[in-house]
Amino acid sequence: MQIHSAEFEISAADLDGCPTASLPEFAFVGRSNVGKSSLINMLSGQKKDIAIVSSTPGRTRLINFFNINNKWKLIDLPGYGYAKISKTEQGKFQEFVDDYLINRETLRCVFVLIDSKLPPQEIDLRFTEWLMNSNIPFVLVFTKADKAKPGAVRRNQDAFLHSMSEFCEGLPKFFTSSSKKRDGRREILAFIDAAIKVK
Repeated sequence: MQIHSAEFEISAADLDGCPTASLPEFAFVGRSNVGKSSLINMLSGQKKDIAIVSSTPGRTRLINFFNINNKWKLIDLPGYGYAKISKTEQGKFQEFVDDYLINRETLRCVFVLIDSKLPPQEIDLRFTEWLMNSNIPFVLVFTKADKAKPGAVRRNQDAFLHSMSEFCEGLPKFFTSSSKKRDGRREILAFIDAAIKVK
């Protein structure tokens, strides 16, 4: 898939504020500071970044919609697990993200970002289990692969999938990415392209 255009459309604070459901949507979500904005910018391939990369985790507080090639939408969801915001705020974010994930009829797939430098994190496992129990289709993207040795990345991936096997029978598809080296871009976009073509 070639990205010819990637344009910000709107930010929404709840499901009612989302644009009319029309094109297929692919949502990106993960623990704060997992490299979500960097991955989104890498995938878009634009000269100017479409997602704000901040040194402050938890910058994304709204659901951000990006129109890609006028054929599909990339959805930037707020990160979870950022400790420096109140539990009330965390609950509010999680509530409207859950509402979007469960009720958005044009959502095709969720990309759950996992930091490949780290062993399995309980918060990531809990979120993937919730997606499974909610029958929401998802795949995994192990990010920041350039910041650890390949052996360590593989061990962390295997450990995460092993932990997932305790609560799911079939393991999800996964990708390994590096925003710096642009690793995983072709594979992720090819997956999205194939998913768009499935009626």
